[in-house]
Amino acid sequence: MARKEKKKSGLSIPDAPFRPGEESTFESWPWKPGDLDRPDPAKCEAEETSAHADGLVRVLGDDNKATGAWDPGLSADELREGLEHMVRLRIFDDRMMKLQRTGKLSFYMRSFGEECVAIAQTMALEEQDWIFPTYRQPGAQFVRGRDMVSMICHCLGNVEDNIKGRQMPVHYSYKDGRFISVSSPVGTQFSQAVGVAMASRYKDLDEVTITWIGDGASAEGDYHYALNFAGVFKAPVILNVVNNQWAISTHANFATGDGEFASRGLPYGLPSIRVDGNDFLALYAVTKWARERAASGTGATHIEVLTYRAGAHSSSDDPSRYRPGDEHEKWPGGDPVERLRDHLIEIGEWSEERQADLEERIDGEVTSAYKEAVGYGDMASGPYPGADTIFTEVYEEMPWHLEEQFDEAMEG
Repeated sequence: MARKEKKKSGLSIPDAPFRPGEESTFESWPWKPGDLDRPDPAKCEAEETSAHADGLVRVLGDDNKATGAWDPGLSADELREGLEHMVRLRIFDDRMMKLQRTGKLSFYMRSFGEECVAIAQTMALEEQDWIFPTYRQPGAQFVRGRDMVSMICHCLGNVEDNIKGRQMPVHYSYKDGRFISVSSPVGTQFSQAVGVAMASRYKDLDEVTITWIGDGASAEGDYHYALNFAGVFKAPVILNVVNNQWAISTHANFATGDGEFASRGLPYGLPSIRVDGNDFLALYAVTKWARERAASGTGATHIEVLTYRAGAHSSSDDPSRYRPGDEHEKWPGGDPVERLRDHLIEIGEWSEERQADLEERIDGEVTSAYKEAVGYGDMASGPYPGADTIFTEVYEEMPWHLEEQFDEAMEG
């Protein structure tokens, strides 16, 4: 199907490379594992990473083997742990989306195709580090030990919702895991994360902050404010731009004039690296490097995570209206779950049978978690958090005017 010819204008207006009815023909990546060196994180200056910003850090090759200076040398147990977390997130997402479609949830957002991002990166951190996520990093909570029942209760908004119904589904908050509440206004997490990192450095605490922003939200002012403060004050923060090609229905071409995201950090004095976001080992290695740099007092790192949003933006979105239906299958980076599975099989530490057993076990765990969660209430019939929770958990001591409103509400 031929694309409609646009009305000619003197203004340059970007467009997506492929639209519905067209064939997605991504070029094969020219970057190979071993192309880029691994600088000393404690001494690296921004200009030393220009090749890393223009290239792509990879560890897993097309032969499913790990090679190059960025190979983190993870044990088979650590790799299997990462695979289990990713499989759990994918099955959890699929089940929750089905619940939304049957009216059990009001809204949901999957991480399909991006499971590797938060999971590999959080595994590379220390337990005391702060996490400022977007809505496609729920997998970090699995790494930090949150149970699925608690996560489902939040999405249902029942009496066990730890946020007491104050947030949309998928906008998790997990205090024990230092997982800060997901923010609906896109871009705000970046500048807030830098502020927390500056506070940690001011207090001389061994803490690093990590945060993510989408390619579309990188066009917001918050993104540039964060890079500037991080560069000036050498904040111990890891700043990730997840370039998953789409900001809802708007292609990444609308967010940057030259198609580059990683190199944007260089003028701010930040070492900047582009990494294959579907390569578990590469993503772990680059995040570990950035964590070492931050902990050494050298400052922040700016990372472009190159990946593809395989699913819809949310349960309210229909991607068939703006991109080819099979586009995600053509993505050169492949599927993150399959790539780590295939690597484990290649090194003799996994099998198709064990993969099937893992998926069956996790599917049962998700089903059990949902049954337990709905026992505390569902969206249709409740019970819901009490009206008194409107006034609690905001101020340490309730101001007088809220006390008056609270008394009136309870009397009514």
